[in-house]
Amino acid sequence: MQQTGLPPALCQTLSRLGVVADEVPTYLEPTLRALLPDPRTLRDMEHAAGRILQAVRNRERIAIFADYDVDGGASAALLIDWLRQLDRKATLYVPDRIDEGYGPNEAAMEALARDHDLIVCVDCGTLSHGPIAAARGADVVVLDHHLGGETLPEAFAVVNPNRQDEDGALAHLCAAGVVFLTLVEAGRQIRETGAQGPDLMSMLDLVALATVADVAPLKGVNRALVRQGLKVMAQRARPGLVALCDVGRLDTAPKSYHLGFVLGPRVNAGGRIGKADLGARLLATTDPHEAKSIAERLDGLNTERREIEEAVRAQALEQAEERGFDAPLVWAAGEDWHPGVVGIVASRLKERTNRPSIVIGFDGNAGKGSGRSVSGIDLGAAIQKLAAEGHLEKGGGHKMAAGLSLSRGQLEPAMMRLSEILAKQGADQLGASDLRLDGPLMPGAATPELVEQLEEAGPFGAGAAAPRFVFPDMQIGFAKRVGSSHLKISFGDGLGARIDAISFGAYDGPLGPALEQHGGARFHLAGRLEINEWGGKRSVQLRLEDAARAGR
Repeated sequence: MQQTGLPPALCQTLSRLGVVADEVPTYLEPTLRALLPDPRTLRDMEHAAGRILQAVRNRERIAIFADYDVDGGASAALLIDWLRQLDRKATLYVPDRIDEGYGPNEAAMEALARDHDLIVCVDCGTLSHGPIAAARGADVVVLDHHLGGETLPEAFAVVNPNRQDEDGALAHLCAAGVVFLTLVEAGRQIRETGAQGPDLMSMLDLVALATVADVAPLKGVNRALVRQGLKVMAQRARPGLVALCDVGRLDTAPKSYHLGFVLGPRVNAGGRIGKADLGARLLATTDPHEAKSIAERLDGLNTERREIEEAVRAQALEQAEERGFDAPLVWAAGEDWHPGVVGIVASRLKERTNRPSIVIGFDGNAGKGSGRSVSGIDLGAAIQKLAAEGHLEKGGGHKMAAGLSLSRGQLEPAMMRLSEILAKQGADQLGASDLRLDGPLMPGAATPELVEQLEEAGPFGAGAAAPRFVFPDMQIGFAKRVGSSHLKISFGDGLGARIDAISFGAYDGPLGPALEQHGGARFHLAGRLEINEWGGKRSVQLRLEDAARAGR
């Protein structure tokens, strides 16, 4: 604070993020010019970009095989947009989550190879030895970020910062980040011929969406990609994202929070419970009418997804609670649990228990599951080890998330073995998750100007949590239940300054009842600050996360 002259609250946040005083100016203004790595540091990069350019120049038939989540959809849309600017088209193929599962399959790859010269697999393919071998007659380029195995499939090129033979310097990139770097390299090769390639800066909105929605750590170049991508998104030039913002009722320029919790879930809804290619088609379209139609459909599917998720969540939580929350692994499995929501429910279990969590849905003898991990526990590597040992039919992922397929007979032995593997990583030693605070704040200091300054330390997300402050010894005024489980309160320090607060899901635990029935007691209140815009007025609101009775 003394060296920079910035407000104490902002300095506390920067310090927590590991920023030293001399680095503050460059940290607050991250630029791609300073942070973008040379794409050629990744293995196979020049070959991959060159092969894609060859297909463009020779007017070859190109297919894009994409994963069904936001990262896959955004990666596919990046390539489609780039090819469109070069007056080329590509066939989009997104596998059905239920019928085909994650990643390339032999039947689809054989069919695509019959009608195409080049297949580009995005956000998948690194472990797809059989399906890629089945693509006879076509070259396959893999642009992925999932953990690689000891051997790679026999593709023309595999660009993946998480290959076993990479140094891990760019392991934090999502697939869309890898695709973007590939297009940067393609642009360099185009310029060597004296020509000019497509405008890559205009595509950063897609990279930002994928980076946040895929929970990639917001460090290094990812910060610059998201920061610049949000600026591009604010220009409302991409019909699909404009329509998505409209159905999400966003009346301000999106922030990283909106990418993860408003836009991302809607893009994902198609792959979870609807038609798998809806998200990619929405992000790639140039037709506002088509964009509006798809966005409305995805919004409806997202509502349906929430209802399905809630039913599975209640059953999974009850089952996991019976097993106990103190084991290295928290897991649940059930009949006819929709494969499209098991990942979200696993995330809910992880948040509730601060343990790696797996949720599996069975259809007959076949089970499909998804897992989410906590910081410091590499679930993807554990799942991959489990698959290598023969405990699963298929499995893979990255540190924080993984997917798996197994038979009913494999379930109990697999979960027991996975618990052993995770215990060796220390998963059974984890305590309750800490609520880490950047410092204390008084209501009078929580101004819209301070919130805007704090935003400059962003974007916030995985690996760079948003600043969280405690308001000590507060007096609660207004307190009211909102909807089924939310709480709205007003609080102050007794000296005149007051702040409104909202706590989502407060009645799912003891927080809501304790604050609503405060009986005049004073509380320490902790959460994140945000600006609430209503009726043309801007005010500070606290997104309340926890509370403790003062004086204890």
